[in-house]
Amino acid sequence: MPLFGDLSVGTSGLKLSQYGLNVVAHNLANVDTEGYVRQQTVLETATSRNLGYNAISPLQIGLGVDAAEVRQVRDFFLDKTYRTEIGRQGYYDAQATAVQELEDLFGELQGVAFQDTLSDLWVSMQELAKESDSRVAQATFIETATTFLERADKIHDQMLKYQLDLNTQIRNQIDRINEIGKSLDQLNKQIAGYEAGNVENANDLRDQRNLLLDELAGMVKVDYQERESNMITVSIEGVPFVTEDFYYPMGGLTRAQYLEKQKDIQPLDECADIMMAVWPHLGGADVFDWSSVPCASANTDIGGLKGAIQARGTKVGKYTDIPLEPKIEDYTEDDGTVDTDAFKLAQKEYADATKAYNLSTEASVLMRTEAQFDQLIHGVVTMINDCLCPNKEVMVSAGTTIERDDGSLYTFEEDTMIKIFDSENAPVGTDANSTPGVELFKRKSFDRYMQGQDLTLADGTVIENARIYNWEDPSDNYSLYTLGEIEINPELLSNKSKLPIISNNNTGDYDIAMIQKMIEQWQEPFATLSPNTLTYNNFNGYYTQLIGGLATKGDECRTLAENQDNMVRAVEDKRQGITAVSSDEELTYLIRFQHAYNASARYINVVDKMLEHLIERLG
Repeated sequence: MPLFGDLSVGTSGLKLSQYGLNVVAHNLANVDTEGYVRQQTVLETATSRNLGYNAISPLQIGLGVDAAEVRQVRDFFLDKTYRTEIGRQGYYDAQATAVQELEDLFGELQGVAFQDTLSDLWVSMQELAKESDSRVAQATFIETATTFLERADKIHDQMLKYQLDLNTQIRNQIDRINEIGKSLDQLNKQIAGYEAGNVENANDLRDQRNLLLDELAGMVKVDYQERESNMITVSIEGVPFVTEDFYYPMGGLTRAQYLEKQKDIQPLDECADIMMAVWPHLGGADVFDWSSVPCASANTDIGGLKGAIQARGTKVGKYTDIPLEPKIEDYTEDDGTVDTDAFKLAQKEYADATKAYNLSTEASVLMRTEAQFDQLIHGVVTMINDCLCPNKEVMVSAGTTIERDDGSLYTFEEDTMIKIFDSENAPVGTDANSTPGVELFKRKSFDRYMQGQDLTLADGTVIENARIYNWEDPSDNYSLYTLGEIEINPELLSNKSKLPIISNNNTGDYDIAMIQKMIEQWQEPFATLSPNTLTYNNFNGYYTQLIGGLATKGDECRTLAENQDNMVRAVEDKRQGITAVSSDEELTYLIRFQHAYNASARYINVVDKMLEHLIERLG
């Protein structure tokens, strides 16, 4: 073997040992760097030189050792699992946080429970029944109702505020997702540039890219793939986000902007500023598919952004969002016959409405709670008002035109059942004018009744100066007895003697029957919590079931979030066992390469002495 070739072997050993020492030093320097993955020097035999052949094999001389590559020690499948599980954790963390916030709003664990306010109103009714002629009992009833409404409004306002807080969080997440997309696009180009010659791997840049993928996976469901160009392509919810050439930023539209793009005309009220996640490059299409409720079986319960949007919902929940099951008695004629076709149609519409409710309102913990709480307040308010200011139903003939309070005219296109003030059975106030028809809870923008006008009924009867009830129109939020649109009647606040509790029979007796009816109706079942439950509850039972359902949902979300946290920790521990830098292990490699360096140096010294000896002898 030529001695100068032996020097080449020794030199390769020195170079490789130095290279290995540099890699070990780099690992030790980044032992606490977030996202850093330890690197290893992979060795390979250098090219051999053929000297000749024998009968069995060629005669070869080795030229030393080379560094094949400096590789990252990663497990692709653990990375994939980690990113899936942290996405699911983000989803359930968002849900659990929202439920916890709602539980705090109702104050059931802080000693300021809304249950107490509800009970106080019930007690004030009983006291009014016991001492109807007591000015104190009458004033207490009005004051308790005021406290009841103020507390309900406060909870409602806090739920709206929390929806807007979630709105801000959602906007921030969308902005962060776009920042990550831009960074991934830039890293793709840098990595492709460094690795274009297949000389070295841009491992530190790959660490940055993988760390961004980990963060992105916590917010949205991602799919990614590394291409031959060493770039990665990333999809969010099946839509390309980062490609080899570009990245497509996610956008945010308010609900008002979103509906305008969809050419969908809906009342917006408080939900006009709710943020929607969309794809601008797809014409404002939704980022998420809401055609089904996210669940683990379909692998759709992934991403903190999706969890936050679902928890917040797409609008403010109202009692009108909860479908009411049709009752067969409403389709039964006076002679006992049932309009079967109309009843079946109503049942079909109810089934369709229930499906839509389950996909939107029921799926959102905030919208569901808002709608259910609003239904409770609506029930209490309308029950009390209907006792103080009773209505009766009359059938007006088609073509009848009435004038509404704003001066507009409304014509009934067909025979229609409407409500008018039942002046014959209505109690009156204790004031000097014996004022009738003063409701306790008033809509801010609507009086209870339209101005008196003559009505011709379908049977030809004419009612003079009829006070038509301003009906609640689901398409007009201001016409509803809904939270945010109700106030204690200013007329009663300024003159409590107008509270209608005197019988309308010119005797001056208190209308004990009306007050007793109010108490009885309080205890009667008035509604189910949702179309998915069969149990009708009275007001106290309804509220108990509402809070119980919220607590159950909270326990479920917290359990799932904790389980996911444990899962993520377990996967991350396994991943760190492979990727993390171990100081002890790196010091072992350090000693190994030091010894290898020393051995190569001694080998070169020996060859050098041999060459020196030969040169001296030949000389």
